[in-house]
Amino acid sequence: MDHDTTLLLGLDGLAVTKVVAAGNEPQDGPVVHLATADERARCCPQCGVVAVRMKEWVTTRPRDLPVGGRCCALRWRKRRWCCDQASCPRQTFTEQVPQVPARARLTTRLRQAAGAAGAAVADGGRTVIHSARDHRVSWPIVSAAFTAHARRVLPAQPAPVNVLGIDEIRRGRPRWVLEESTGTWTTTVDRWHVGFVDLSGEQGLLGQVEGRPSPR
Repeated sequence: MDHDTTLLLGLDGLAVTKVVAAGNEPQDGPVVHLATADERARCCPQCGVVAVRMKEWVTTRPRDLPVGGRCCALRWRKRRWCCDQASCPRQTFTEQVPQVPARARLTTRLRQAAGAAGAAVADGGRTVIHSARDHRVSWPIVSAAFTAHARRVLPAQPAPVNVLGIDEIRRGRPRWVLEESTGTWTTTVDRWHVGFVDLSGEQGLLGQVEGRPSPR
């Protein structure tokens, strides 16, 4: 194992076994092969007993932050263990470390960076799509991080409003679906939204509701 490269990567509990050069495309980064370096990964997550019988090898591909300005493709070859404790309902489990929990597609530090991206959307004027592109993650990941950040910093209920502004906003395109039972089209996504704004205070946009009032 390459000790220096392991230190450079900085994923606790994982060791670099080899690095394969990048592909021909400019966006291709090196492929970093990993092995488990933490004996605690052999402990059953259900009962905590150290497993001694291995079932099979599996390879996962967690996504991570860029290293040295380059995005690396991680390949973690790890073991699936059998839990032989009769009282434990868990029969098998795969190795996991704090930076890459079980069934995680992103490293913990990449998720934390996505959370910071959500804060940038809330406080720094960044859009969700721009923050997603910066970290090379999907739109829903940053959107969920933004929602989690907003829930932490916003009060459960807004303060009383003296002057409430209500305005219609048009964005995107509508989407329709055909109801087979009636043969009619109904709107699933409306391009019109109604926004509620605190005009006299500093709370800004209080909420947004899809659709628009029916004309009278």
